[in-house]
Amino acid sequence: MAKNIKKVKTSDLELKDRLVAINRVTKVTKGGRTFSFSAIVVVGNEDGIVGWGLGKASEVTAAIAKGVDAAKKNLVKVPVINGTIPHMQEAKFGGANVLLRPASSGTGVKAGGAMRAVLESVGIHDILAKSKGSSNPHNLVKATFAALLELRDAYTVAEHRGVALDKVFNG
Repeated sequence: MAKNIKKVKTSDLELKDRLVAINRVTKVTKGGRTFSFSAIVVVGNEDGIVGWGLGKASEVTAAIAKGVDAAKKNLVKVPVINGTIPHMQEAKFGGANVLLRPASSGTGVKAGGAMRAVLESVGIHDILAKSKGSSNPHNLVKATFAALLELRDAYTVAEHRGVALDKVFNG
């Protein structure tokens, strides 16, 4: 994972939650089958702050609520420039590989399933995304977060190198 992870506090943020996937799981006991639910949820303020969480409970609504609470505990800041990402980025988690490419204005979010929920929660409006390998929503969310956490904008690069911002682009 990236070393430039910036944790964000939840105070005075308007977060919107998106349900990525619900999974019904069964535990077989002596008395019969016991059903429970796991829910993976993404929350974000659609302005560069996003987090994900996993909730497990015997009821769907309780699992979603636990997922939202878990997501609020690990919010991160992602650089979004003019509605897209600063540069191309690839990442892998488990069997899921993701490729994120910046797109020109008006392109829209060209991504599917779990990746779309994450990218829209961040506030990205124009992006080309490709999912390769596993389509498991848990691994796709984690791979998308890994890619987003690797992104760096020009200000961060200039600060890291200890040079002026114009030196980043001119050499």
